[in-house]
Amino acid sequence: MKGLRNSLAVTALLVLLPALALWLFPRGSARGLNRLLLEASLFQTHRSRPADPPPALWTQRLGPQAAPLWSARPQLWWQFWGTHSSAGAVLVLEVPPKTPLPENALRFEQLTLVAPNPLVRNELQAQLRLDRPSLRGLERRCAQQLQRGDAVYWSAAGLSSLLGPLAPLASSLQQGCLALSSEGNRLLWSGEADAARGSLAAAPRPVPRAQTRALAPPTLLALQGPKLELLLRGLLSSGALKQALAERYGLKADALKRLSQSPFALRLSAVERGPFLAGLQLQLRLRDGRSFWTARLAAVEQALKDQGLAPSPGDTDQRLWSRDGVAQGGWRWLSKQQLLLFLGPPPAAVEAEVAEGPASWSLQLRPRQLQAKGLLPSLLPLVVRRAGQLEITGEHPRGVDGQTALSGELKL
Repeated sequence: MKGLRNSLAVTALLVLLPALALWLFPRGSARGLNRLLLEASLFQTHRSRPADPPPALWTQRLGPQAAPLWSARPQLWWQFWGTHSSAGAVLVLEVPPKTPLPENALRFEQLTLVAPNPLVRNELQAQLRLDRPSLRGLERRCAQQLQRGDAVYWSAAGLSSLLGPLAPLASSLQQGCLALSSEGNRLLWSGEADAARGSLAAAPRPVPRAQTRALAPPTLLALQGPKLELLLRGLLSSGALKQALAERYGLKADALKRLSQSPFALRLSAVERGPFLAGLQLQLRLRDGRSFWTARLAAVEQALKDQGLAPSPGDTDQRLWSRDGVAQGGWRWLSKQQLLLFLGPPPAAVEAEVAEGPASWSLQLRPRQLQAKGLLPSLLPLVVRRAGQLEITGEHPRGVDGQTALSGELKL
């Protein structure tokens, strides 16, 4: 019996010690990816398929080495964009130690990094020599996800480069990552993001994918959420904008704070005629009701008149503002608490009333149609710009400021 116990103990040690060693001293690729993430604006994991030809990036960076390295075995490989994301991606892969380095390449841990040019290579090499803190919280979970399979990571700089002038509207998603999978013609994702870098909050509960109806023409984009703060937080970080809203339009800090707490629904609709490519409608549920906002709208009216816009006569429930006979925008009271604001021509139809809802938001858009009108940021990935439909759901965990759990899909 004693011999049996000793055998079991030895067996347990043989099983547990390697696992413990891997946990304490991870493979070089794990340490390398962890370190690279701290320098990344964007990071993406791919799975190789040796039966297929190597991707163009491999051929461009590896030359004649691309085909044999690609066909050798199935493997994970990565695209990494650093501070100079406009210079192109760094190809990251694991190759046998004695493999000759291609041009503009360097070895880091067990990884080979192939830069787009000598400048990026030298800067990256210098950055990787610097001491950095160990990964924790969100960053650690994202690094682990990049080592498991298809995934994407972004920092504030990466988000800014992808969205361009629209980046302030996504200020609550400054750093995050998504795990990717596919089902038929759909690319699915789930993950998390945070409004600030280096979040130490525990992982949020996953968000189930929302069951939504596909957007129908002429709608190009629909976004709804429990608080307009989702959009205003980034925009109102500009002191100059807040000052202009207060001085020119009478929208002071108190009014903006109340406005930011309003449930909302925003829609972008295609316009076939006239000077506008699309019309924008923002429907608000104003908790303070019509009485508080009447004086604020009066101040806005005067500012618009000073800019040469002419109001429609009569009805105080709605205003249509025009310049040289062309509608520029306006507003319409739908009830005591429901206000519709619009830019461009007045909407032909109005959606159902915005209601008090859960702490989640949803975004739907038709990327291909937006791209056709030149309304998508040019640096969004091609697979996104060609998609028929994109959907994202975000949920803010209770009691955790700044964190968002994400899910969604892209219909190709």
